[in-house]
Amino acid sequence: MEAIFEKLLWNSRLIVLAAVVASLAAAVAMFYMASVDAFYMISHLGHYASPALTGEERVALRSTTVTHVVEIVDGYLLATVLLIFSLGLYELFISKIDHAEGSDSASNVLMITSLDDLKSRLAKVVMMILVVRYFEFALSMEFTTPLDLLQFAGGIALLGLALYLSHMADKSGH
Repeated sequence: MEAIFEKLLWNSRLIVLAAVVASLAAAVAMFYMASVDAFYMISHLGHYASPALTGEERVALRSTTVTHVVEIVDGYLLATVLLIFSLGLYELFISKIDHAEGSDSASNVLMITSLDDLKSRLAKVVMMILVVRYFEFALSMEFTTPLDLLQFAGGIALLGLALYLSHMADKSGH
């Protein structure tokens, strides 16, 4: 009876396959959406060289394009988080990915050995998403008072500190 229960208990880890497949599908969807956005953004840039554009229109197009680029980077970063999450769950709960371990081109980012390792790798990508989001927010900011500019500078300083501390944590962890 105990052996049957333990076998059932051990095989229950396969429920994680639902999260692996769903995360992988979401990653593919995000890669697709970001790629489509990139294609359309690039296809609209032909207008940028048009002599019919006024200076203000060109500045507006540049601003819109930069915002789209930031959104595209954000989409790819989110897709990367989902991919790392999917591969990490699979390696932790189901099986090691033999092709990744035997491949010269396999990145250490995709080889997950513990839940802490998965959290650490995801945290790095989430940190980059937050930096990109802050940059996206900064593009639309309007500075009306010196306090606005000071708060913006404080935000940049805090982002820099967070990146520095995460980098130092990596060095001390290895």
